[in-house]
Amino acid sequence: MIKHIVMYKLNDPTIENKKALQDKFLSMKGKIDVLLDIESGVDVLLSQRSYDVVLICTFNSLEDMTIYKNSEVHIPVMNYVHSVVKESHSVDFEF
Repeated sequence: MIKHIVMYKLNDPTIENKKALQDKFLSMKGKIDVLLDIESGVDVLLSQRSYDVVLICTFNSLEDMTIYKNSEVHIPVMNYVHSVVKESHSVDFEF
């Protein structure tokens, strides 16, 4: 299994904007076949740098992660994300 974790710092970190970003992520749930699980919330990883929203996606393989990144559902979500995010940091790991 592969976990794809991305931490986002927003241009405007209001509660409303955090919720809007989480809703965008969660709108992909059930629409991308290769996505086993998707979670989104505040920085639950307690990272050294403070991030506003964390996205955790779970896949069977790296190939599935590539399919997800090229999905017709994921692309417009990422376009939105790029418009509201100041900075991001991602980590992938297998388990």
